Amino acid sequence: MDFLVITYAVYSAAALALTGVLARTLFRNGKVFLEDVFEQDGLADAVNHLLVVGFYMLNLGYAFLIFQTNNASTPVEAIELLVTKLGALLLSLGVIHFVNIAVFWKLRGRSAPELEYAPINPTSLVPPPPAPNTSVFPA
Repeated sequence: MDFLVITYAVYSAAALALTGVLARTLFRNGKVFLEDVFEQDGLADAVNHLLVVGFYMLNLGYAFLIFQTNNASTPVEAIELLVTKLGALLLSLGVIHFVNIAVFWKLRGRSAPELEYAPINPTSLVPPPPAPNTSVFPA
């Protein structure tokens, strides 16, 4: 039995499933965030769709780029190979996700409304509270 073929099949199925589930989750939950960043009607939806397409291209491209490997002749080598490949894929998915969040956080900061009024300086000082009686015997 060729363990490499089984490893390739499991890796391909897992990479496609992980990318699909994560893309749907990010698409559904990212819409609210994008609507806050882009205030024009329909712009958040358009950007969200483009982000999902880019997400698929980047992640599946990387998944298939790291697809090729050496021969796994034993079941243990096949499992180690599979875990290593899936770990690298998950790390790349996480990095791409955090880069997207950082970019939109920065965009959101630019579009945040400025304060209408400058902070007001205090007009009086509040005196400190009285010191507690520290003697052992009350007076």
